[in-house]
Amino acid sequence: MSTKHPHAHPRDADPAASPPPAPPPPPSRRARGGFASSAPAPPATARRRGEREREREKERTKLRERHRRSITSHMLAGLRQHGNFPLPARADMNDVLAALARAAGWTVQPDGTTFRSSPQPLLPPPAQFQGAFQVTSVETPALANALNSYAVGTPLDSQTSALQTDDSLSPSSLDSVVVAEQSIKNENYGNSCSANSLNCMGSDQLMRASAVLAGDYTRTPYIPVYASLSMGIINCYCQLVDPEALRAELRHLKSLNVDGVIVDCWWGIVEAWTPQKYEWSGYRDLFGIIKEFRLKVQVVLSFHGSGECESGDVLISLPRWVMEIAQENQDIFFTDREGRRNTECLSWGIDKERVLRGRTGIEVYFDFMRSFHMEFRSLSEEGLVSAIEIGLGASGELRYPSCTHKMGWRYPGIGEFQCYDRYMQKNLRQSALKRGHLFWARGPDNAGYYNSRSHETGFFCDGGDYDSYYGRFFLNWYSGILVDHVDQVLSLATLAFDGAEIVVKIPSIYWWYRTASHAAELTAGFYNPTNRDGYSPVFRILKKHSVTLKLVCYGPEFTVQEIGEAFADPEGLTWQVMNAAWDHGLSLSVESALPCLDGEMYPQILEIAKPRNDPDRHHVSFFAYRQQPPFLLQRDVCFSELETFVKCMHGEDTQNLID
Repeated sequence: MSTKHPHAHPRDADPAASPPPAPPPPPSRRARGGFASSAPAPPATARRRGEREREREKERTKLRERHRRSITSHMLAGLRQHGNFPLPARADMNDVLAALARAAGWTVQPDGTTFRSSPQPLLPPPAQFQGAFQVTSVETPALANALNSYAVGTPLDSQTSALQTDDSLSPSSLDSVVVAEQSIKNENYGNSCSANSLNCMGSDQLMRASAVLAGDYTRTPYIPVYASLSMGIINCYCQLVDPEALRAELRHLKSLNVDGVIVDCWWGIVEAWTPQKYEWSGYRDLFGIIKEFRLKVQVVLSFHGSGECESGDVLISLPRWVMEIAQENQDIFFTDREGRRNTECLSWGIDKERVLRGRTGIEVYFDFMRSFHMEFRSLSEEGLVSAIEIGLGASGELRYPSCTHKMGWRYPGIGEFQCYDRYMQKNLRQSALKRGHLFWARGPDNAGYYNSRSHETGFFCDGGDYDSYYGRFFLNWYSGILVDHVDQVLSLATLAFDGAEIVVKIPSIYWWYRTASHAAELTAGFYNPTNRDGYSPVFRILKKHSVTLKLVCYGPEFTVQEIGEAFADPEGLTWQVMNAAWDHGLSLSVESALPCLDGEMYPQILEIAKPRNDPDRHHVSFFAYRQQPPFLLQRDVCFSELETFVKCMHGEDTQNLID
């Protein structure tokens, strides 16, 4: 008799015998020793399908979040405009609840303790709103107006406010929801002969503006105020043009109790004709006169040219010997996609290339800084020179020259990438090769032109290529060049000016800020879309070198339509940059890019410089008028108001001025 294996296949059994029933399959067991066999990996198509589904779910989540924030923006706009609630710019729900409670007659303490301060009579809603919303709680007329502006039964996302907020808005957090209150006022009252215009303001209006300015800034931190001198005081031969006019200007500034002045030291004037031959005579005379008035000086080392302002009869350009080099090698300048060269400043691609008569770009900057330090070391030791600002790009700001008027750019165009000179392209090719994708060694071909809108391009539109694998690689490289440049220059600046306060200026590129891509910031070199903080990498470098950050705050008036068309948010960007700088422990200063010809600009500047609702009591280290100050243009009209403004900055008592 043959012995069959208990698990033999049926076809191996005796065909004459009836086949026994098949035994049940043994239960699967986990392999002993913890080495369980892993399940087979899903096919590649299934993995890709899962990844696509996850990406779609992320986009749906983003859309839901944008919708929710848009509703919040509408609510805050209504409370601010119709209810006159003093909500801070970065209001959260605690601020809203506290404001509503106070308006209803309750007392809210700083720790959140809330109680009724005194009995309040019930106030019925205004007659014009009774059909829309019946208010039955204890409240003030202002609160009733705010609540009645929203009708019952109407979805919140369909309610309108004075600020038309688009559903595609995507502020980075609830705390960053801001409302363009200035623009709303412009739309309500018009722009013709505004009550805040200098041409229409009488002495009584100035006094009322002074009273508003005064607020309660007494005993607040002392913030020095600096005013820029006119650019024409030094001509192209480095000579002081009009010493007596300079003295008159300084005498007037001294009467306003400003702390000091801002002086541009132009590379194109000092080292104009021959490499490493520096002419400082005009600046030596200038500093001597400033010393007579006991004013401090903030020096700006300007490594760019100026095509808009004149010094004497000639424009300020880069040194002549640099322009001679450019006749044979135009790749030393930033270049756009069409091959047009921007001669305002040198390309960062030559920072390590010996193309400037045997020197690199970094070495040229260092030699200039060292020459200044050797020439005016005694003034720094005496305390006359309080800070030194290092120009790092276009207009002296840390940015690419992506939005330049002479290239045809007009606000609110997104600008163009400036990375098409051969040195930048060489760097891009090396980075792509290192990444293993040589076909990425190119600039975007669908990023539009200088005056394009972000939604008109395939690269910057919502869901565009800026957030693709290639887009993220390119933008990381593009912004990384900016970070490397500031790191290298500041390393040598701290060596040249050992112990001096060094300042770096950051631009305020606020148009298209309320879109997902932040296109204008991307072309300027700040990788700051809604899902990424593009300023922290720069601020880490500034903190590494113990540098003071100067933020440029623009002050033009916009209508609601203009803000909507450009998706602009100056206040939102300002608070993002300021909070990020303070989070990194940076010293922060503010610069006004436009003259404050509007009386309402002064309270806005004070609120930025000394935010009264900041629990950490942050404040800026100094304030600077970068353009021709209005008190030099219309002294009789602005004197009283500006004097009050300076006293508020200094934390002094302004009651005697108001009386």
